[in-house]
Amino acid sequence: MRKPLEKGGVNLERNGPVPRVPAALYTGEVMHQRMKPFGHRFQYRVFSLLVDLDRLVEADRLSALFSVNKRNLVAFHEKDHCGDSSTLRAYADGLLSDAGLAERAARIVLVCYPRILGYVFNPISVYYAYGTDERMMAAIYEVRNTFGERHTYVCPVSDGEMTEGGLRQSCDKIFHVSPFIPMQMRYHFRMLPPGDEIRWRILETDAEGPLLAATFTGRRQTMATATLLALTVRIPFLTLKIVAGIHWEALKLWLKGAKYIPKPKAPPSVSIKPQRITLEAAE
Repeated sequence: MRKPLEKGGVNLERNGPVPRVPAALYTGEVMHQRMKPFGHRFQYRVFSLLVDLDRLVEADRLSALFSVNKRNLVAFHEKDHCGDSSTLRAYADGLLSDAGLAERAARIVLVCYPRILGYVFNPISVYYAYGTDERMMAAIYEVRNTFGERHTYVCPVSDGEMTEGGLRQSCDKIFHVSPFIPMQMRYHFRMLPPGDEIRWRILETDAEGPLLAATFTGRRQTMATATLLALTVRIPFLTLKIVAGIHWEALKLWLKGAKYIPKPKAPPSVSIKPQRITLEAAE
């Protein structure tokens, strides 16, 4: 069993490369912290799934309790992310091509929540696209709200965005998620890609500074029957927990006096962040 990495001491080198497996699990905690106009904080334990989009057939064979595109205690369905029109790999390739990436990604992995007993809700799913040299080419942030809508932010990795501490990207918010957060916001993504650990930090800011921070910190575990059984016992009804938690925390915000913001018309389903390339890199 691997020892936990030291708190605050994680970087790309120490965290290691994205695991060379068809699928893996990351167990840890989600935390939300609102800074204004009043403080509000909550956290809960979760487990997430990593899948290699080119190795779904292999992933389907890893455990009797896990299936791909079939019913099981724990499952992953491509149509939860791309509908019925194509394979998920082809769908992701199309997004990256539309973003102007000439080179096809050598590997794409997705981190998301799995279906539990047939049900899933993913507030955010993240695709990591890698080149032949294992360099990260792009991140795709797939965001959902509780109104049944989805928006995908496609963000090619620009020069200077991949640092020793991980990926640092930002983009304007154009998709309504919370009825208590306005649209005139900007997302700042601080992402340690999946290795021994995974760490996400998403900061929402307005013109006056930070309003909300959301984090996910998880430790990698092998996709195995014993692990899945233990996780579903320790963290039962994962989907229900996430959805109920969203509504419960929204109620508490309303009781604290948070201003309710009506849902605007949904934007186009995909937005693309332009890639910045320096003259030196282009040469």
